[in-house]
Amino acid sequence: MRQGAAAVGSVVFFVVAPGVVTGVVPWWLSDGWSAGGSWNWSVGALGWAVVIGSAALLVHSFGRFVAQGLGTPAPPAPTEHLVVTGAYRYVRNPMYVAVVALILAQGLVLARPLLLGYGLVAWAVMAVFVRAYEEPTLRRQFGSEYEVYRRGVRAWIPGLRAYEAAARPADGA
Repeated sequence: MRQGAAAVGSVVFFVVAPGVVTGVVPWWLSDGWSAGGSWNWSVGALGWAVVIGSAALLVHSFGRFVAQGLGTPAPPAPTEHLVVTGAYRYVRNPMYVAVVALILAQGLVLARPLLLGYGLVAWAVMAVFVRAYEEPTLRRQFGSEYEVYRRGVRAWIPGLRAYEAAARPADGA
């Protein structure tokens, strides 16, 4: 897939998937993002910091799929290359981590415990999807390259050391 097509597909998928999960559903659950109460101002400030950081991580992760993977996060238009750069050097599922963090952060900002519960349910659904679909698919598509990566990088909690992909032999070598 060419980068232009990958970029368009990724933008569409971004709006449809994380846009609904982190935008539409929390909006609906919080009655139009209205505050459910109030917590200490520091809880709200922490929430906003996590919103900003998680949104940046999500955009960055989608960009990696376009730039390195030459594909999209959408299952019908997967990447041509295993993505192991950027945030993927520290955690295998930065998009899902960012999505869950965005939901939880909205719960903090709006003082809505319901959003905290929704975030945990969303994480559980994503974890099942990763185990049942994504990991087997990546094993079939990328074989030992994925297995080495999987052993070197945690799935959900970022590691402190960056993963270094093994050098690939040059074509024809």
